Amino acid sequence: QEYLDFRKERSRMLLSRRNQLLLEFSFWNEPLPRQGPNIYELRTYKLKPGTMIEWGNNWARAIKYRQENQEAVGGFFSQIGELYVVHHLWAYRDLQSREETRNAAWRKRGWDENVYYTVPLIRTMESRIMIPLKISPLQ
Repeated sequence: QEYLDFRKERSRMLLSRRNQLLLEFSFWNEPLPRQGPNIYELRTYKLKPGTMIEWGNNWARAIKYRQENQEAVGGFFSQIGELYVVHHLWAYRDLQSREETRNAAWRKRGWDENVYYTVPLIRTMESRIMIPLKISPLQ
């Protein structure tokens, strides 16, 4: 009964809910516990249908440009839920190091080529900055 009461109360607080089942891209690092403090950026890309393989092939080559500072945490794509959705998770010490790391990628030969080939595949994109909870293995 306590659980049913909780569900009823919870449903009054929710405006919407959506779920996705994600798989990792094989060329990304597996997300591992990290020492902190860090902030995390979750970048979400909604791709044009039929472009996931092209996206993955380009990123398999491009991920090397973003490994220097160990900022690449994980890359995932949707299997159930909204399809053709990609999530990239990045770790940074703070917003300043985020800016410096992202700017440094543009100075690397080849990064601009990846952007050139992948941007036309995107319908929408979103960036969220997240701060881990104390219980999170990603600090």
